[in-house]
Amino acid sequence: MDKSTEKNQELDALLRALCSLGTPDEARALLSDLCTPRELDDLSQRLAVARMLADGRSYVDVSRATGASSTTVSRVSKCLNGPAGGYRMVLSRLERIKPLAPSAFPSAPRGE
Repeated sequence: MDKSTEKNQELDALLRALCSLGTPDEARALLSDLCTPRELDDLSQRLAVARMLADGRSYVDVSRATGASSTTVSRVSKCLNGPAGGYRMVLSRLERIKPLAPSAFPSAPRGE
C-alpha cells in the first residue's frame, strides 16, 4: 500500500470517528485527545470568524473582535465562499440547535 492510500484511509477513519460522535461531550473528549489546547482554540476561532463573516461583518471588525490575523480572516472567507461548503453547512445547522455551553477548553495565548 502506498503512502497516499494509507493517508486516505487514515483520513477516512478520522472522518468516520467524527461522524460517530453523538454529543458535544463526546466531541470534546475526542478533540481534547486529538488536538492541543492551542489547536482547539484556533479551530474555535475560525468558526467564530466564519459566523461573523456570514453575518456580514467586515474583515477589520472580525479581526478585532476575534483576535484572528487578517490572513486567517481572509482564508476563512475564501473557504466560507468556496465550493466545499463546510462552514455554511455547519453554521446553518448551528442556527437550528441551542447554543453550547462555554467551552471547557483552556484558551491558548494568541500570538498572531
